Amino acid sequence: MVAKDGRVSEPTSLGPMPTDRRMTTVDEHLVRAPLPVIFELAADVERWPAHLSHYRFVRFETRNGAGGGVVEMSANRPFGLIDWPTYWVSLMTVTRPEPGSSAQPAIRFRHIRGVTTGMDVEWSFEAVSGGTLVRIVHVWNGPPWPLIGDVAARGVIGPVFVHGIASRTLAGLAHAAERKSTNASRIEV
Repeated sequence: MVAKDGRVSEPTSLGPMPTDRRMTTVDEHLVRAPLPVIFELAADVERWPAHLSHYRFVRFETRNGAGGGVVEMSANRPFGLIDWPTYWVSLMTVTRPEPGSSAQPAIRFRHIRGVTTGMDVEWSFEAVSGGTLVRIVHVWNGPPWPLIGDVAARGVIGPVFVHGIASRTLAGLAHAAERKSTNASRIEV
């Protein structure tokens, strides 16, 4: 959490997703790869630019021992021939898939700097027939702009920017996981 003096304490869990936000976007994809494969690719955020051409950079400002910390991210939202750069900083927590644990594997973010400050994000993973269902949920009340904050969040930022970037991120990581799984099965044969 962010203290008044600007220092950030790094939680090991951001808890459950808020249910009282005005804007929600959901992106999901059936990834034809085992849950541990797609989970590790998604949790390894610093390597996202190696898999995702729309990501400009991802770097940790601080880390905690559980794979999370404070992470700075920047991605482009393409509009035809023009890329619109976006930027945000998030608290990140990771709940790894553990055999015998009742905790669902998840990666959580809470945006603490940038236009989307206050946005909560959850990546969830569910093993299903044929692979892993990955769902990314973004919830937010919008920017604190009088009169237009809610309209901007629900009419532009959520459907155009958040969905535009999240859907590309999910598709790109799904492709990387499927390629990795296919290559691993070829080696085993």
